[in-house]
Amino acid sequence: MTYLGIDVGGTKVALQTDSGDGGTQPRTAVFSWPRTSSVADDLEALARNVRALLDDIPQPVEAVGVAMPATVDPAGRVTTWPGRPSWTGLDLRAALHSLFPRSSVLWADDGDLAALAEADEANCQDVVYLGVGTGIGGGIVLDGRPCPGTARGSCEVGHVIVDLAGPLCDCGRRGCVQAVASGPATLRRAGRLRGEPVSFAVLTEGLRQERDWAVTVVGGSCDALAVALVNLNELVHPALALIGGGFADGLPGFADMVASRAHALARSGHPVAPVRAAALGGLSSLRGAVLLARGAHPG
Repeated sequence: MTYLGIDVGGTKVALQTDSGDGGTQPRTAVFSWPRTSSVADDLEALARNVRALLDDIPQPVEAVGVAMPATVDPAGRVTTWPGRPSWTGLDLRAALHSLFPRSSVLWADDGDLAALAEADEANCQDVVYLGVGTGIGGGIVLDGRPCPGTARGSCEVGHVIVDLAGPLCDCGRRGCVQAVASGPATLRRAGRLRGEPVSFAVLTEGLRQERDWAVTVVGGSCDALAVALVNLNELVHPALALIGGGFADGLPGFADMVASRAHALARSGHPVAPVRAAALGGLSSLRGAVLLARGAHPG
């Protein structure tokens, strides 16, 4: 029996097979989208790379799990995806079933699936996960299942408002945690403070050397994430909070900084869940897609 996980990104796609029993070494592949913006070209590239990955595998693909960054309505239609705008309006359900006519096909938000995978890796049933990168993704897992569940939309952790007077978010509101604490937002603040553009490498080195400007800028992002985590703790009472994503993973002590700020905001008698760095790095959404295919979350 073969399962297939697909992690769809704005610039590239990752694929991974799984035998379901651990007896066969998984196959993995990564490819970049065509430079054109045509959804037809994208789907053809996906089909071609899937065929190459599955070539000479004798078992049929039982189920396919897809991690999607796009907003998909309950009917399976893409309503918005800034990263690949040509996908807007695509009947994702029909497109995927056309690619995999003999397989069960499930999809979910990539942040929700990353949270599911991180919860599985941590062996914890109740987890809040924040992925800090180009944006802020993540999700909530309660009793081992994504919350609120794919039928009611994804968990938009990045658009929790943490500062009504904060910077403008790309969603049109002010003060979303994504507008304050994402990688680009943090680097923009660093550039304003220093009076010149700041790269991720320069910020990392400044934080490592405990330069005042770097500590101040990163601390502001950690404050925003801590506020979001405390609010989520009050609502769902997770057993564990995890901080991941490429931007967070690359900054020394980042998760610990968020943890100290979150615990400082706890009210008496209501401690905040332990906060630590996530374990899977850039593989979390792909691992979640495989779990989705295997039926860890049947949808």
